[in-house]
Amino acid sequence: MSLLTVGLDLTVLNVAVPTLAVDLGATTTQLQWFGNAYTLALAALLLPAGLLGDRFGPKKLLLGALVVFGLASLGCAYAGSPGELIAARVVLGVGAAFLIPLSLSLLNILFPPEERAKALTTWVMAMFLGIPLGPLLGGWLLDHFAWGSVFLVNVPLTVVGVAAVLFLVPLTRGSGQGGIDFTGIALSAAGLVALTYGFVNAGEHSWADPVTYGLIALGAALVAVFCRTQTRVAAPLTDLALFREPRFVWGAVLATMASFALMGLLFVLPQLFQAVQGADALQTGVRLLPLIGGMLVAAKIAERLVAVLGVRWVVTGGFVLLAAGLAWGSATSPSDGYGATAGWETVVGLGTGCTLPPLMTMAMGALTEGRSGAGSALIQVLRQVGGTIGVAVLGTVLNGVYRDGVAVDGLPAPVADAVRGSASAAVDVAAKLHLPALAGSARAAFTDGMAATLWVCAGLGVAAAALALLFLSAAEFPPGRDPAGAQPRESEHDVVAI
Repeated sequence: MSLLTVGLDLTVLNVAVPTLAVDLGATTTQLQWFGNAYTLALAALLLPAGLLGDRFGPKKLLLGALVVFGLASLGCAYAGSPGELIAARVVLGVGAAFLIPLSLSLLNILFPPEERAKALTTWVMAMFLGIPLGPLLGGWLLDHFAWGSVFLVNVPLTVVGVAAVLFLVPLTRGSGQGGIDFTGIALSAAGLVALTYGFVNAGEHSWADPVTYGLIALGAALVAVFCRTQTRVAAPLTDLALFREPRFVWGAVLATMASFALMGLLFVLPQLFQAVQGADALQTGVRLLPLIGGMLVAAKIAERLVAVLGVRWVVTGGFVLLAAGLAWGSATSPSDGYGATAGWETVVGLGTGCTLPPLMTMAMGALTEGRSGAGSALIQVLRQVGGTIGVAVLGTVLNGVYRDGVAVDGLPAPVADAVRGSASAAVDVAAKLHLPALAGSARAAFTDGMAATLWVCAGLGVAAAALALLFLSAAEFPPGRDPAGAQPRESEHDVVAI
């Protein structure tokens, strides 16, 4: 229930942007910060949240995070100005930054190794289920209630989450050892915020913008200094020794590659549905459901296949399936109906369901109870930054092809700029000026840009399949341990001796 609110909040705001622009009088920059404030707070606090969970025990912090998330949702719902909404979104990101790694770290505490894969699959699906439900629920709420309702929907979910954690999650002691690395917290927060905002700026403006490469360079430098200092402090913020554990490394890296491709797809699909196929916000949410359905079905099947074939073959096959679905999607034309799109969307979902849950299970299997918070936070940092980079890079590919392909000859400069801005804007302009040829050109240019984007994602899927085939055999599990991370099995001789 807690993670469903986090997934919802990643997308529910998208459908409310036009309403917020009118009701709050928000500028374009302020509209961008409604999303960025949440993203940057999330990136800044993931690592400290994991450390504090290990140090003080996850239950109390998780309860606090749920309360903060619920109160921040109320603050967002009743914000009276753009500044108030941005501030409330920052607090919402703080709550989410604790919810994600702490809930993930609890899986190692709550479930024995043989049930952990099933629990992790549920965890992954809870987050991703909120993504299509965001526009689906948000569109319905905006049709019937004020814009604040898209945030109020979080409140009952967090109340249920608080009750569940309070009564169902055991109170476990943290390590309680060592001080808190405030220098590491400052360096990691500043570095991750700079990196994330640099890539967000690249997607919104360009890679040539001095702000873009300045922030990325600053972020990379701060992260490098952070990694250097972590080897010299008595109580480091994160355990860099995890990068010597093959299961953790390849689980985290390949999960990040899968997230990169998935976030790129989620970036282009809503635009395809709305600008090319004429769907509204509510219909867009419905049309994303085959992707989630494919993930749910494949995750269940993959759980059983891993027990028979091992992680290596299931994940490799999943990435091949993912790449095949993306390649199929690259052939989409403006005249294609939703049926064909639903077909390749489902294939991508099946591929994702065969990759993300097993990889996350493998990475989590490398964590001991005492470092599960810091380790799970590190996994989420890699996925968060990977997803942000994915949207920025793939957005650049899409926009470059679209702007080169859309026909703006004979249009006044301000109109041409609006048309080049996005396919949705171009279709809107074409409708107002009664220029069907312009709408057709925009739709064709967008599908060309989407094809280039999906080919990049498909290439990444092929590369990930090769890496899985080459390296997961060694990383799958060390001798004497099962793939879920269980302790070495006792032989019959050992049992008799005991």
